[in-house]
Amino acid sequence: MTMPRVFQINVSDGGVPKRPVRRVRITFDGVAGDRQQHTEFHGGPDRAVCLYSLERILALQTEGHPIFPGATGENLTISGLQWEALAPGARLQVGPDLVLEIVSYTTPCRLIAESFLEGHSQRILQDRHPGWSRLYARVLEPGDVSIGDVVNLNR
Repeated sequence: MTMPRVFQINVSDGGVPKRPVRRVRITFDGVAGDRQQHTEFHGGPDRAVCLYSLERILALQTEGHPIFPGATGENLTISGLQWEALAPGARLQVGPDLVLEIVSYTTPCRLIAESFLEGHSQRILQDRHPGWSRLYARVLEPGDVSIGDVVNLNR
């Protein structure tokens, strides 16, 4: 069985898509080098890190959606994790130091619409498609994260 890992780390100076970087520092305030345009909806301590599943992205591509890692604004694209098992309250150990707690499911906004067929970003709305949403997390223990770091789920 393959260990869940960080597949891609994504940042932007505001907006989407976020672009890949090899390594990043994540603090209580969020991901170094990443900025949000609409802070009333994104960022802050309870939305410090946005997470998404590589397997969900690949499945959406199979459905014909033009999504790719970083396209929907996630900071960490994770591979090998049972995405449907994640819910608010779950904790993730990422690499040797970073500890995250899932706080909420994200609500798709109009800015990610181009990543979906006919703009239907609601395809990843938790209420309509449970287990397909991106997730927001708060930082419990800051740390450096690199591509390939192991991710452990602690319930």
